[in-house]
This record gives sequence, structure tokens and C-alpha cells, in this order.
Amino acid sequence: MGRTVPTYRMYLESILDRWMDYRRALRERDRELFDEVMNRARQHASAASYCAHLDPVETAFLSIFLEMQREIAELKARQVHGPKRASGEAATGEA
Repeated sequence: MGRTVPTYRMYLESILDRWMDYRRALRERDRELFDEVMNRARQHASAASYCAHLDPVETAFLSIFLEMQREIAELKARQVHGPKRASGEAATGEA
């Protein structure tokens, strides 16, 4: 017996399919960024599945914003604490 309600992942892929004309119109470097942003929405599909009462586009944007906020927080932490040293790098800072 088939599903009567599409899964969130199915909704998300249909949303992303609708945006493909927009993607094709972008410059190549912007297409790469667009793909990266869309992959961020896919990363949180499991959590978004629990929000059946929300519009799937809203949960896609929330997932994207969450990943962007994580990246901002990591950049801020790096700015405050400095870059992390490679595991094999000496404590004196010599490579």
C-alpha cells in the first residue's frame, strides 16, 4: 500500500526541483554556492520531518539559516581564539 502523505524529503526535493530554472540562470560560481545552500537544507531533513504542521519551504529555510549561523559562530570563535593548529605542528608555531 502506498503512502498517502509525501515525506518531508520528497517535499524538499520537489521544492528544489522548482528552483532549478533559477539555478540554471546563475553564473557558475553562484551555482556552486546555491548547491551548497540547498545541501544545507538537506542536512536537517530528519529534524524537519517532525514539523509536519509547518510549510516545507519554511523548514528548508530554517535548516539553511541554522547551518549559516553555525558557520558564523565558528568564524567568530576562530577570530577570537585564533586558528587551530594542525595536529602535527610544534607548539612554537613551526610547521
